[in-house]
Amino acid sequence: MSHPSTHPDLEHAIEIAPRIWWVGHHFPDDPFQCHSYLIEHGDQSVLLDPGSALTFDTTLRKIREVIPLERIRYFICHHQDPDITGILPSLDRLVTREDAIILSHWRANALLRHLALQRLPLACVEQRNWRLDLGGRELQFVFTPYLHFSGAFCTFEPASGTLFSSDIFGAIAHDTPLFAQDETILEGIRAFHEHYMPSQEILRHGLSHLESLPVRLIAPQHGAILRPPLVATAFQALKNLECGLFLLTRTNSDYQRLSNLNRMLREMLHSLVIHRDFSEVASRILELAKPLIPVTDLEFYALTDTGATLHLAPENGFHGVLAAPPPECRTFLGMHRDHWHSNHAGPYLITPYPGTPGDVAILHGLVLPLFAPHNDLVQAVVLFRLTGMLAMDDEMAHILTQLSIPLGVAVEREIILRIMDMTQKENYERSIRDPLTNLYTRYYMHEALARLCRIHDRDPASSITILAFDIDHFKSINDTYGHAMGDEVLRIVARILAEGVRNEDIPVRLGGEEFFIFLIATTEKIANEVAERIRERVARQRFAPPMEARTVTISCGIASRQVGEAMEKAMERADTALYRAKSTGRNRVVRL
Repeated sequence: MSHPSTHPDLEHAIEIAPRIWWVGHHFPDDPFQCHSYLIEHGDQSVLLDPGSALTFDTTLRKIREVIPLERIRYFICHHQDPDITGILPSLDRLVTREDAIILSHWRANALLRHLALQRLPLACVEQRNWRLDLGGRELQFVFTPYLHFSGAFCTFEPASGTLFSSDIFGAIAHDTPLFAQDETILEGIRAFHEHYMPSQEILRHGLSHLESLPVRLIAPQHGAILRPPLVATAFQALKNLECGLFLLTRTNSDYQRLSNLNRMLREMLHSLVIHRDFSEVASRILELAKPLIPVTDLEFYALTDTGATLHLAPENGFHGVLAAPPPECRTFLGMHRDHWHSNHAGPYLITPYPGTPGDVAILHGLVLPLFAPHNDLVQAVVLFRLTGMLAMDDEMAHILTQLSIPLGVAVEREIILRIMDMTQKENYERSIRDPLTNLYTRYYMHEALARLCRIHDRDPASSITILAFDIDHFKSINDTYGHAMGDEVLRIVARILAEGVRNEDIPVRLGGEEFFIFLIATTEKIANEVAERIRERVARQRFAPPMEARTVTISCGIASRQVGEAMEKAMERADTALYRAKSTGRNRVVRL
């Protein structure tokens, strides 16, 4: 007999809690270690999950290190699988006491009766009100249906806080120590449950019953025994675990490959949660896909609500630009799911990759459709750049179909975000641009000048020069030729103003025929030259009939803002200069 330590002697019974012993058999290099446990309580002792024919001799020897076999009255089988019940026919021949019984759920007993036991009767835990009184020590049974068996249950010993959890909290791992040392056991627990347990909902249901218990030690049938603080950590890990792994496949039973696929899908969805930038999502998806697909890069073509195509690719930083899709993708976008499946057995394979004239011999591409859930139309396609031909069997086609789920979520979200960005930009542009002349509005002028004035106050070299323009005799143009012709004159003059300045300058239509230009960081001489050049070009401009004989001129007033001066005051000085230009003959530039 031995007691828990960092390296317990697995050749002997090990006391894992007061008068609770591990009496299992350790198989070297077996990822599915099976454990049996003995609760020592005089002649009311209990053996939980007795074991298989392979472990019988070892388990019996370890029991006898603690107590004689005759002191065991109860043999608890959490389910009927042979790794915990294969030993029963042998025990049936050895156990002689008449009050010894096997306890399990009725659903398991319905199968255990086929062992044709002669001595040991079968009893149901539910008929004992889910409790077992050992005389001064009580066990509680907790129903955990479908984990993994319809009649599955766990056993709890309140005195020590030990949960004999059966398959729950089991782990798959080679050379797993009897006692988990740290959180690395969680990976083995994940691998065990995601393929063994039917669904996350069922697992959470069972865990909710167990979590209400004051558990201090978890003794599972497989894997490693969990001590504080790993108990709470393991509960939390299982509550967030995706199960039903074999639902991901049609034919493949390789749980390790399916586990990698499940992890990839889970981490893809996690990436969608934690990453806002689509380039980060795409990079993570690419990284996760590489172990399953020989992919070097990927890009997306997605339909927007307007029918335009959004292109998300490494060359545009996955920021999304409007672009025409290549012919290989154009016919797929907008295609109905039924039409797709009637023409393609699975994801569509193309070779060589479109738009890559070099390396044709080795570069191939895979087109994967992403269907919109609300109408079953192809809302986007993913183009995988491959380093070679991909073996497109049924299993690979099914895996790619699974990949399309998180990819579709990612692309749909990005389409929504990009459309929102575009709409915001369009709305902003409409709010800052005059619809007739496309010059900036008074609203934008105030917003931009507030910022520029702060810069000018800190740095006098960042000067602001104001050019105020007014079309001479504009009222007579409207009165003579009509407002439509007047609007055309405004558009043409505005275009001349915009073309006459730099990108950093701000041309504004203040209202009617009044315009302002704010020249940034320029000299007095250059400002005068800009104003004169604009004035001269307007005077040379010829208009369509009926104004072909009419000459249009503008007047201009110039003023420079002083450091610390309110912009309204500087604009008033430019207006005063403009008034002087108009009152002294028009078609001229005056500076104050």
